Amino acid sequence: MRDFRDAKAMAKTLREALQAKSFTLTNSESQELVARILGYRDWNVLAARIQAGQLPATSAQPNSSFPAGAEMPVVPMRDMVLFPHMISRIFVARDKTRQAVENALVGDRRVVVVAQRRGADDRPCTLGALHAVGVLANVVDRQTQVDGALKVTVCGLQRTGIVRITDGEYLAAEIAPIGEQGGQSTEAAALSSAVLDAYQTYAEVDFSALPPGSKARFGLPSVGDPSLLADTVAPLLSITMEQKQQLLETSNVVTRLKNSSS
Repeated sequence: MRDFRDAKAMAKTLREALQAKSFTLTNSESQELVARILGYRDWNVLAARIQAGQLPATSAQPNSSFPAGAEMPVVPMRDMVLFPHMISRIFVARDKTRQAVENALVGDRRVVVVAQRRGADDRPCTLGALHAVGVLANVVDRQTQVDGALKVTVCGLQRTGIVRITDGEYLAAEIAPIGEQGGQSTEAAALSSAVLDAYQTYAEVDFSALPPGSKARFGLPSVGDPSLLADTVAPLLSITMEQKQQLLETSNVVTRLKNSSS
């Protein structure tokens, strides 16, 4: 059965099938149509999801190893908390952050995305200026805007602690991956169902009326991966940025699920 990873082939098949019936679609039109069929807002979002899905499996594992003393480029965020598995477009205008992104692109494409404590701070260059937990992320795409700012698509990989900050040509951080607890417990499995029920009420969606697999259209995974579910729901919650940061800093999956369903 085909899934989002086959989107380009599906778009080509669709275009050829319609052309045989004397109905012409451009490549971009067929891609946009396939993106909508698969439940994504547009082709750019789907393309980012495809590229993120092609990352080496080891990149997203909580026990990913880093060379001793290795530093990752830092992307400080004024008004957003990135979560693992979350794909987001961000705009980068500060010179040092631009340098951090460019450095990542010539390397392994990884950056640390972390919320700064004060949104008005134009130079969050110390440990005290940034939250202690961020997300190791992959830079999926980068486009330069007319005003010189960068539009960057990032995909969250895993929680990470900020150990030390280096303020040089760009901001860099020595990081320590954060493990999780309770994700495989029976309580986590039970709470996963409660979280989906709560989201169903919030979104006014009757999941019971949907065919198997259709939950993916709403951006939600199944209850089989409580950690993934908790991190997928967290960005959708109507809570403050500080509360989202607290969820990010919570390594216990059961606690995250309880907070997401309350």
